[in-house]
Amino acid sequence: MEKQIKRTATGLRTAYICFWAIPALFALLSEMGGSWVGMLIGDGKLLFMADNIVILATAVCVPVSLKLFAWVLVKRIDKVSIEQALSLYKQWSLLRLLLLAIPSWGGLAAYYLFLSTNALLCGLIGLVASLFCVPGERQLRKELKIDQED
Repeated sequence: MEKQIKRTATGLRTAYICFWAIPALFALLSEMGGSWVGMLIGDGKLLFMADNIVILATAVCVPVSLKLFAWVLVKRIDKVSIEQALSLYKQWSLLRLLLLAIPSWGGLAAYYLFLSTNALLCGLIGLVASLFCVPGERQLRKELKIDQED
């Protein structure tokens, strides 16, 4: 059991690190002179659409990712065995990160393509919201109500 808990926590930490590493690497490459920076700066209609899409994605994905996980934790995960709970916890945690990746990564991509500060703000909102989802063994035990075995 302990081995499975540690493996689940390690897998979630790895996914969380990748969640942050991808936009950091993209920003680093963009700041170092990526050819895509400002590539679509003159297209006003496309900028308007991209801004609206990123804003709507942020307005939908951030609250859904945070509230949906809490709802699933109470309604589904708490009602199954520990082995199934660990599997469901991992799946829903990864889904939560993917939902947060949509506005985060999309906002950063739109920022560098259009140099739109609205898109950058939405990307940063998604990244900051992910700070409420930092995985760890202690958090996993707390949410699944698993006592530490000595």
